[in-house]
Amino acid sequence: MRRLTGVAKRYRRGGGPVLSGVDLDIAPGDVVALVGGNGSGKSTLARIVAGLSRPSEGTVTGTPTIGYLPDRFPGGQRFSALDYLTAMGRIGGLPTATGRARARTWLDRLALAGGPDVPLATLSKGNAQKVGLAQALLTEPDLVVLDEPFSGLDPDAHAALGDILDELRRSGSAVVYTEHRADRARGWPPRRTRRGHGPHRAAPHRGSGGAPAVPRRDRPRGRAVRCRRRRARGRRPRG
Repeated sequence: MRRLTGVAKRYRRGGGPVLSGVDLDIAPGDVVALVGGNGSGKSTLARIVAGLSRPSEGTVTGTPTIGYLPDRFPGGQRFSALDYLTAMGRIGGLPTATGRARARTWLDRLALAGGPDVPLATLSKGNAQKVGLAQALLTEPDLVVLDEPFSGLDPDAHAALGDILDELRRSGSAVVYTEHRADRARGWPPRRTRRGHGPHRAAPHRGSGGAPAVPRRDRPRGRAVRCRRRRARGRRPRG
């Protein structure tokens, strides 16, 4: 589906790498967590996976359809949540009626406060995050890339998102998401862990504990890749 080989990223010529030696193979049904603190390069890696940033070195292959949630939702726009998602659906190739129906379904599933006609400019961080998640899922993509998807969500929305991620991998979609907290990533224990490299040759972190209440054979085939911050000259990475 998507493969990164020897990927490195520099923001300024002559500056140190934000990412180096990243090898990542994403297959249908995979759930991959990119775990690390601020400045570790996990958001940069997510953008490369999503095709929104080019690596300075290495290759990215595979052409899945992709849904992407940025780490900062563009709030303050003069749209209602429903109108915004309908427009994004049209950009993604959906007929207006289909996009509108799917938008209503996702906003209802995520329990958007104020309903689908609420203005984007009035949304709290958590409710804006729900609209962003709906946008990423709207076109039913093969690969969903989510940057800090749990940020700002209330407990009910946390649970709903966990169910959604599980449904995605069961349907054969792959999920890559960034996360500050290793304990939350451990909530998705891997069925199988393969050796690989994250930023700066970080090894995958084997999850344990906090497992969802599903049979072992049905648990997501998940991996957590640790991202570590490296001090480098030049522009500081986001996330």
